[in-house]
Amino acid sequence: MSATAMTSDYRARRDRFRDQLAGSDQPVDAFVVSDLVNVGYLTGFTGSNAALLIGASADADRICTDGRYRTQVGEQSGDLEAVIARDCLTELARQARAAGAATIGFEGDAVTVAAHRALISALDDASGPVPELVAHTGAVQRLRIVKDAGEVDLLRAACTIGDKALATIIERGVIRPGATERDVARSLEWEMYALGADDIAFETIVAAGANSAIPHHRPTQAVLADGDFVKIDFGAVVGGYHSDMTRTYVLGRAADWQREIYDLVAQAQAAGRAALRPDAELREVDAAARSVIADAGHAEHYVHGLGHGVGLQIHEAPGIGALATGTLPCGAAVTVEPGVYLPGRGGVRIEDTLIVTDDAPELLTATDKTFTVI
Repeated sequence: MSATAMTSDYRARRDRFRDQLAGSDQPVDAFVVSDLVNVGYLTGFTGSNAALLIGASADADRICTDGRYRTQVGEQSGDLEAVIARDCLTELARQARAAGAATIGFEGDAVTVAAHRALISALDDASGPVPELVAHTGAVQRLRIVKDAGEVDLLRAACTIGDKALATIIERGVIRPGATERDVARSLEWEMYALGADDIAFETIVAAGANSAIPHHRPTQAVLADGDFVKIDFGAVVGGYHSDMTRTYVLGRAADWQREIYDLVAQAQAAGRAALRPDAELREVDAAARSVIADAGHAEHYVHGLGHGVGLQIHEAPGIGALATGTLPCGAAVTVEPGVYLPGRGGVRIEDTLIVTDDAPELLTATDKTFTVI
């Protein structure tokens, strides 16, 4: 994608955010975005210090960063006026006030208590009427739920790297009796880098034997053995976008109980994928998979939600769980990852990343989910 096309995408995102603010129950004259992930989503800027001012019109938009990034901000966000300052949140709020804003919005879920106090103090120090500060929660995150074509392309690329990396280490015999969980995890991570990943999406989970019953086990020096479940949860990052996939295998030989648990989770996962449709209630999507596991008598062994949004962050809106509220929009990128965990014995999780479409969801993680003994 060309730089011109990306610039157009960022402008379009800022315009959508402006329209969203105007139509909210708390409209404001100006809004300061300070969460760095959200700043990047709206501008393309990736520095470690920044804020973005969204005005009533595109002409009023500007980005702030400090002197370390003077060149970078011009390269990444050259369509925006750049303000160079250290404390970007307060500087942009002052500029919004100077431009006549009577109400200034900010990210209530990103601004600390100390930063809020500094914001109040900075506005009180100026002459004239003091603008009202209005906290919004999850404002940009709601916009990020629906992915545009460029975002989906990056998600596809990240998922493809994950698929290829896992296939490679299986072909090389990395997952074998005598290897440690850390051996497998590090081999998989290095393979993702070798295939072009910018980063790993999170610390790779490799959980063998009884450890596979721990949903978010961190890999240790535990040694893989014949008869173990081996649960692998991992992802790659491409262009800032994260993939997320879990596969569970049996090493050497499988017991009947392992086949039964695996088949149950596979049925639940298929039901969850089938429930992904535009405007579906999030809790009903969760229930579609959860009911399969509960009906089999394992409700107490399924201890987390069905899935989550994925994109610039590995966990982002929407959350899909029993207590979730709201509906699933077309274009959302989400995971479906039910699991059954039997303490002291082992557990299974099967996870895919998918895009919600008007038809069947698009499956981005292509690795086979058939019960497999390695």
